[in-house]
Amino acid sequence: MISVPRKVFRKAQASPFSLLALFVAMALHWASAVAAQDFFTLKGHGGPIKGIAVGPDGSIVTASFDNSVGLWRSGTPEWMERHDAAVNAVAYLGRGRIVSAGDDYTVQYWDSDAGVVRQLGQHQAKVLQLTAAPDGSAVAAASWDRTAQIWSLDPDVAPVVFEGHDNTVNDVAFSPDGARLYTASSDGTIRMWDAASGTYIQRLVAHGFGINTIVVAPDESWLAYGAVDGGTRVISLPDGAEMGDYTADRRPVLAMAFNAEAARIAIGDAHGYIMMIDTDAWRIADDFQATLSGPIWALAFSPDGRNIHAGGLDNAMYSWPVARLSTENAMADTKRSFLKNPEEMSNGERQFQRKCSICHTLGPDSERRAGPTLYNLFGRPAGAIEGYPYSPILQNSELVWSEQTVDQLFDIGPDHFIPGSKMPMQRITAQNDRDDLIAFLKTATGPGE
Repeated sequence: MISVPRKVFRKAQASPFSLLALFVAMALHWASAVAAQDFFTLKGHGGPIKGIAVGPDGSIVTASFDNSVGLWRSGTPEWMERHDAAVNAVAYLGRGRIVSAGDDYTVQYWDSDAGVVRQLGQHQAKVLQLTAAPDGSAVAAASWDRTAQIWSLDPDVAPVVFEGHDNTVNDVAFSPDGARLYTASSDGTIRMWDAASGTYIQRLVAHGFGINTIVVAPDESWLAYGAVDGGTRVISLPDGAEMGDYTADRRPVLAMAFNAEAARIAIGDAHGYIMMIDTDAWRIADDFQATLSGPIWALAFSPDGRNIHAGGLDNAMYSWPVARLSTENAMADTKRSFLKNPEEMSNGERQFQRKCSICHTLGPDSERRAGPTLYNLFGRPAGAIEGYPYSPILQNSELVWSEQTVDQLFDIGPDHFIPGSKMPMQRITAQNDRDDLIAFLKTATGPGE
């Protein structure tokens, strides 16, 4: 749902037709917000926001740690839940067509209007970023398998593979005409390739530290990048000469976005700041602390450049007017439960917060999360929560959750205890820690059946 300011809610309450008035007020506020005229939030995910994309009409797509993709074309989101792990990146192709990718290695295509969902392809490791080709016919993906690949929307067209980096590929960007692909890697380099053939053209940057994010100018005259050491630089194209260094004393840089209308590059870092570079004057125009806890993982401008959308540890996407950044409030200081002071928790709760809390809730609610609720866990058959998209291995399992099965799960790890399930690889090696976790869960999740 979209967050509605109190003044809008109170105005609706004052009407004799309060429910209708509230609905109209929400619709009007949504239209205003998407038109990039106000601060707003998008709420509905059950995990941190990892990726954001926008359409020419102002539609917004969000990718989350909760394994889902949200399409926001009105006050009520449309959901795509096909991934088996966190979704890291989205590309919006317009008219309800979306491509997403994430920790399950897959690249998925979703046509919301036509009701079509299919897999475009699969990497050999996590996919970190996506970017759409200028003509909308394909997407490029950056993966931890040390390759970039261009995946066509035409299922009969084979992917173009870009190989040569010595470490993970973290970001990709097309040239404005789609003829070249730029790749950024943890090996500290940025490289240019022929997009049609995958042929290597040249190395543009050898930074010395891993490069996480890049943006390319609409006229291909410059490229900006952000690195693990906090390095934030702009180089000219195609020679790679440095045009400007905007490095702040914060590291690493995690996200970038550019909008020609605003003439701004937005840069997000691990300390929760969004820096704005004015590309007309080539100066730092703003340096805004967008969140008081945690990183900025995703950035995107509204089409007209008036708003900057951001995602981080919160379960919501936030959007601020670019012209008023210095006067706006930061994201809600909602610290994730796994960041809670360990001294305030029992050992069992500490184990839960560190290993389980980002994916699972403890109560009977149906909040969207990467994993199902743990409410009434003990005595419950695996795969029994209605509406949760379990993996086939759990849907067909005869496993029942008990003290013994939970202990085994964390003793040998989910990848050995339930091979093929969605649970990430993790273990709790000490028996006393497992005992304390089980004791906490028995109290916190309610009685078994």
